[in-house]
This record gives sequence, C-alpha cells and structure tokens, in this order.
Amino acid sequence: MIAEDGLDYSTAKRKAIKQLVGPGTLARGDLLPDNDEIETEVREYQALYMGDTQPMRLARLRQVALSVMERLAIFRPYLVGPVWTGTAGEHSDIYLQCFVDSSKEVEIYLINHSIQYEVGERPDFRGGRKMVEALYFMWQDEGVVLSIYDSHALRGALRTGADGRPERANAKALERLINETAASPGDDQ
Repeated sequence: MIAEDGLDYSTAKRKAIKQLVGPGTLARGDLLPDNDEIETEVREYQALYMGDTQPMRLARLRQVALSVMERLAIFRPYLVGPVWTGTAGEHSDIYLQCFVDSSKEVEIYLINHSIQYEVGERPDFRGGRKMVEALYFMWQDEGVVLSIYDSHALRGALRTGADGRPERANAKALERLINETAASPGDDQ
C-alpha cells in the first residue's frame, strides 16, 4: 500500500489492521511494526518489484524538491518524508517544512509569484494531536506539501532519528545527497 499506492505509514497501518482483523478493531501499538521496520520492508519491496523505475522517480522528485527549496530559500525549507529517506514512489508528493515568523509571509510570496495553492493542515512533527498549517501546490508537475512552523520550532527539528540519520534536510544536504547518489548508481541514499 505504501510502495504502490503512496499511502503514508499511519494510514497503511490502519488499512492493514482493517483488512486483517476487520473494521472497528483497534490493535495495540506494540503489536504493529514501527516506522523503521516498515521503511525497511518498503525498500525491499521497491528493490524487488520497482527496481527499474523507482530510482529514476526518486531522482526526479529530489531534483524537483531541490528546485522548489532553492526558490523558497528565504523561508528555510527542509525536506522530509519519502523523498528524503529514499522510499518515494510513483504517487509520492514532496514534503517540505519551513520555519518562519508568519505563515502569511509564505502565502504572500506564493501569490506574488503566481503559484496557486490550497490551505490545509498536517500533523505537527513534535507529536501530540497538534496540527500545523500546510500549503499544497504544484511545482514542475509534482505535488508539494509545505508545512509551516514558527521559527522557534527549527531548533527541535534538527535532531536525528533513532537510527542516527537526520530526519530532514536543507537544500545543501539534499544537493549533496543528489551528487553522491549520481556518483554511485544503485545506492538510493
């Protein structure tokens, strides 16, 4: 569901539970695989069944992400999600987070540059049930989801994941990854 349909991990977990044990059933969190285990399986699936198309798709999404990040540089964008981790596929969008003093600054910028967008919400990366404003728009024929955080949230955003890898990348880190990947084909990170 994640590799083929582009579902996010939590949605895929809920659908899988429903398919396995029926609707209305809640599974204990400790019985479900964690996101790192899911990511490992997605990588294996993609290598087996999408090895001829997924690397090219990922490379394209990373190039488009870099392009939009450079355009939005004044808002300190960071790439997160499957395009950063290397598990992006056919239906993946580009997920960015920016850290600004006012979300209106970003909206005004998009309007002034004739970029049509829709406003919505996304879960806050800091956990809990808090939501943050998100802007959805197209860039070079790819979907972009831009979550907007206040500038103070950046400090907590720069931590690494449990595996020691950064959870997000600025444009320089993404450019470095693109160059490393181009230098060693077959390695998605």
